[in-house]
Formats: sequence, C-alpha cells, structure tokens
Amino acid sequence: MNHVAGKITSRAGAWSRRAFQALAGVGGFARAQWDELRHAAAVIGTVLCSGVQPKHWSRVGRTAFARQVLGIGVEPVGFVCAMAAFVGISVVVQLTFWVGEAGQSQLLGPLLVAVVARELGPLLINLVVIVRSGSAMTTQLGVLKIDGQVRALEAQGGDPFLQFVMPRVLGMAVSTFCLTIVFILVAFASGFLFAVWTGQGSHGLFLFADTLSRAVQPKDVLNILAKSILPALFAGASCCIGGFGVGASVTQIPHATQHALTRSVAGLFVISAVVSLLTYL
Repeated sequence: MNHVAGKITSRAGAWSRRAFQALAGVGGFARAQWDELRHAAAVIGTVLCSGVQPKHWSRVGRTAFARQVLGIGVEPVGFVCAMAAFVGISVVVQLTFWVGEAGQSQLLGPLLVAVVARELGPLLINLVVIVRSGSAMTTQLGVLKIDGQVRALEAQGGDPFLQFVMPRVLGMAVSTFCLTIVFILVAFASGFLFAVWTGQGSHGLFLFADTLSRAVQPKDVLNILAKSILPALFAGASCCIGGFGVGASVTQIPHATQHALTRSVAGLFVISAVVSLLTYL
C-alpha cells in the first residue's frame, strides 16, 4: 500500500509541476506581449506628440517623411487599384444582383458600406502595407543600427527618433489612410461600371452615388479612420522597435522582421475587432 501511495504521490507531484510550468509559460508569454504593447503604445504616443510640433520637423525628417509617403502610399497605387477593381467586380456586383433579386434594394447602400468601406478596405490595405513596407522598414533600420549610423547620429547631437522613427510611423499611417480611400472609391466605381456593362445594375451613376452617400453615417467615417490609421501606427511602431532591437549581427534581421510582421498582423486584427465593437455595439 505504501508503495502504491508513493507512486500516486509521485505522479501527482509530476502533474503539478507540469501544470505550474505551463501556467508559468502562459504568464511569461502574456507578460512579454504586454511589455511589447506598452512599448509600442509609448512609441506611438511620442510620435503623435512630437509630430504636431513644427520644431521637431528638421529638413532630414521632412525628407524621410516624403520618401515614406512616396514608397508606401504612391508606388503601390497601381496594385491597390487592381485589387480594388477585383473586389468591386466580385463583391459590389454580387451584392447589387442579389439585393435586386430579393427585392431589398434599400439595403444595397448599407451593405456596400459595411462590407467594402468598413471592413475589406482598411483590412486589405493594412495587410498590403504591412507585408510590402513593414519588412523593408524593419530591415532598413536594422542595417542602419548595425552599420553604426544610429550611434554616429547620436554622437553628432542628432535625435534618431525624430529622424528615423517619427517620419516612418507617420508616413505609414498617412499612406495607409490615403490608400484606403483610393481602394474604396475604385472598388465602388469598378463594381458599378461592371454591373452596368453586364446589365445587372442601374445606369444611374448619381443614383448609385446617392444611395452610398445616404448609407454613410458619422460612425462609419470614424470607423474607417480608426481602422486605417490605428493599425498602421501600431505596425509602424512595431517595425521600428524590431529594427532597432537588432543586435550586432546581420543574421538577427530576418528573425526581427518576422517577429515585427507577426506582431503587426496580430495587432491589425485585434484593433479592427475592438474598433468594430466600440463603434457598433
């Protein structure tokens, strides 16, 4: 009996240790995520506070901001328009057809605004910006740190945050918002034109535009602003943190880039869900 009791006690102790280790691992992961979130929030707050003060915008900072807007917001316009045209043809036409078949034409405007403007537009554009520009931003900042350019700038009395971080984060946010607006407009226009061409939609452009404008509410505008700008700010801050977090070896850059992109995509979905809950519930 003592032998059996000893085995039971030993197994119970082993399971207890495993459970404790699992809980400790979950706690450590949650604490690490919380620390990263606080770090990103601090970067975003500092960027916004510094960005509204003209004295913090040096010639180098303005040039870096212009390059970010050009690279993130202007160069991919063709790809964004093509993607928006595909979404317009596949989503707008389908909604127009099925709403007409169901005899619920009054629901067309709200459905289009909800599906294309509020959800697909900000989500797809943020994904494009994160994948296309986030990796490049993290890699570039990692190389700058390894090459010693960040330390050299500090030795000369410059502020790496104002010249490297602030222009990139704000440039990503502004570019994402502009691309989102372009995406929404092109999606609606291409969907309407394709519907007219196939004979499934109305030939009244002004009627279609009036239907959409009547469906847009102030909270929809707030939703689009928040879902396009907030994830972009978080992604920009995460990529800058990842880039400057690289050590002295170039081999650390791929891991830092992957971690920054994963964190940015996760933040995108979490922020989008939270904004939707706060706006419409």
